[in-house]
Amino acid sequence: MMTGFRLNLSPLKEPLGFVKLVEWLTAIFAFGSCGGFSGTNVVSLFCGGGMNETLNASFHYPFRLSQVLLIDGNITICNHNVTTTHLMGDSSSAAEFFVGIGVVCFLYSMVALLVYLGYMHVYKDSDFGPIFDFIMTAILAFLWLVCSSAWAKGLQNVKDATDTDGVSGTLAICKGRNITCEVTDFANMRTLNISVVFGYLNMFIWAGNAWFVYKETRWHSQKFSSQPGSGRQQVPAPI
Repeated sequence: MMTGFRLNLSPLKEPLGFVKLVEWLTAIFAFGSCGGFSGTNVVSLFCGGGMNETLNASFHYPFRLSQVLLIDGNITICNHNVTTTHLMGDSSSAAEFFVGIGVVCFLYSMVALLVYLGYMHVYKDSDFGPIFDFIMTAILAFLWLVCSSAWAKGLQNVKDATDTDGVSGTLAICKGRNITCEVTDFANMRTLNISVVFGYLNMFIWAGNAWFVYKETRWHSQKFSSQPGSGRQQVPAPI
């Protein structure tokens, strides 16, 4: 069996290679739009006759909000002493899981494309390659579903913790006093919303690609499926 590298771009014209290229691109968009996020919410405190105050709540990936300082040190706000205060919540496990699956799929797609474009002759002549590819594709499709669902819930938790109700519940000064707390400037979370969309899109793409990979396995291959019935296909010699 010849195992040398043979560059052949024709697999990109077929569903097997083209969809893998799409998976590579969508994985980049998924983990890039989540892992590169940073934003700031501006919290305005209306002191009821006194001077109004503003606070900045800056947060970023991996969204360990419980480590984000809202008030640093003991300071005076609206004529009240306020101690060190952090935001509430932690969505790091969901965010890191989502980004981790995205990176794994990015790397796997890149390796698979290398095999398709340079070692397709080895891939098609072996049982292990297509079967391993099919199993990995099916597993990663399922993991996209899991991590996208977890991250969608984690993103909602981030939004809840950084909106007006979440910040008001965190700041003791906003409770039961003549002080109104309101988030007057929100961070743009459009990229985070896009990351969730790309997560579910990846799930559908990988699930669909599992069919094309399955067709390359010996379970579906014409070569292997015809072997058991090869005796029945013989045409009797004429008498």
